[in-house]
Amino acid sequence: VFQRLTQAKAMMPPGAGDPQMGPMATGLGEVYQFEVRGPGYSPMALRRLLQWTIAPRLRLTPGVADVNIYGGEMPTYEVRVSSDALRRYGVTMAQLFTALEQNNSARGGAYLSHNDQQQVIRGLGLVKTIGDIADIVVATGEGGIPITVRTLGEVVEAPKVRLGAVTHDAAGETVVGVVMMQYGANASAVVEAIKATVEDLRAQLPPGVEIRPFYDRSSLVARTITTVTHNLVEGAVLVIVVLLLILGNLRAGLIVAAAIPLSMLMAFAGMRALGLSGNLMSLGAIDFGLILGGVVVIETIFSYPGMGRLLLFAIQRHDLPLIQATILVVSAAYCLANFTADLLYAYVNPKIRHGMKAA
Repeated sequence: VFQRLTQAKAMMPPGAGDPQMGPMATGLGEVYQFEVRGPGYSPMALRRLLQWTIAPRLRLTPGVADVNIYGGEMPTYEVRVSSDALRRYGVTMAQLFTALEQNNSARGGAYLSHNDQQQVIRGLGLVKTIGDIADIVVATGEGGIPITVRTLGEVVEAPKVRLGAVTHDAAGETVVGVVMMQYGANASAVVEAIKATVEDLRAQLPPGVEIRPFYDRSSLVARTITTVTHNLVEGAVLVIVVLLLILGNLRAGLIVAAAIPLSMLMAFAGMRALGLSGNLMSLGAIDFGLILGGVVVIETIFSYPGMGRLLLFAIQRHDLPLIQATILVVSAAYCLANFTADLLYAYVNPKIRHGMKAA
């Protein structure tokens, strides 16, 4: 994709900007968090298990962008050099660094042509074990005797210097994995796929090692849907009761209550077409706007029946100016009611009121 961005830039019209690669995930993409624990296993062993066994499998799950790893100890191979051995054999630290760097690499060797075929040649010099590092030749001593890393010290597996640690539920140090969701993916579907992958991984873990999830986005989504459902039902009942008490007309309350689900369906259709996400902020704003708008329109028509008859007469006569004028009056009443409600809400809410004073 990055290589083809140059081709895409050449095809774009002048002034359209430069195409760039964006992040695969956002700050809100943390959909699944878990810890890896196992009695008798060191933090280094648990991190190695998470880094090389669990995380690669989770990254293959559809909708997962990456898996971030926190805690544990980063395993490294450490060469503990003896200063006496360096003086004895006349070797410097620079020679040791150069030998370690040059003896842990891969090189290409072009190719050989034979019978219209090419055989690629390459040299693999990557170390795999502690013994491979210990056998690296640093210099040549008297009589052609090789001086290896083993001669100058010892090679051990040791943790990398850390800047912090991760704990959870006051149960001591642990290793945590955070699964990041791809931008625009369905959180519920991704979490279900992650759970299926975790169940498959449990059978492959060493004895005693467990994957313990402590954050799951699907539970938040379920609570959000429940909250929105309760708000819609309570809002419909409240509108019916209020209009019945104020206007004394049950039919007006039923009309407003029926407008709520129908308008919500239209709003959901528009959000679906535009690719907008449904969350507490957007759904709460839509819900409030639908209830308030329906109440204002119905209250205006029932309080001023002449306006309703005028609008019906204009529609029957196909009188466009009269229809526009009537809609303008109703819209003005609706905007005024919204403005008044916002002011009352800002006055009642202390956080907003303090923010207005500070501004």
